Amino acid sequence: MRFKYAILYVDDVAASIAFFERAFGLVRRMVHESGDYAELDTGATTLSFSSRRLMTRLGKAPGRPDPTAPVFEIAFEVEDVAASLEKARSAGARVMQEVREEPWGQTTAYVLDGDGYLIEICSPVAGAS
Repeated sequence: MRFKYAILYVDDVAASIAFFERAFGLVRRMVHESGDYAELDTGATTLSFSSRRLMTRLGKAPGRPDPTAPVFEIAFEVEDVAASLEKARSAGARVMQEVREEPWGQTTAYVLDGDGYLIEICSPVAGAS
């Protein structure tokens, strides 16, 4: 078994894709002609986006992220957390935590995208293989 993709339910797929391209340098894999679904290439796992409108039409009742009580996060591992945080900030990300050195040997920062999803920007854990 392999983890194939995660889908974020968003109001505006095109705006979300554009944000992740600007903020994190991700590459667009595909955007469905309807504009209701898109994928970004993140390596082995795809980060996908589906419109809340489409999910409602499919009989789902998509909720909205709550930045004050997140239930999950997306994490991007980078070599330079501070530079990546500044790139995300300049692309419109809302900073939730500035760069911080963690006791387990990792540097982290947190931002929110326009839909309120929590995104961790982190270094590799020191000493981890």
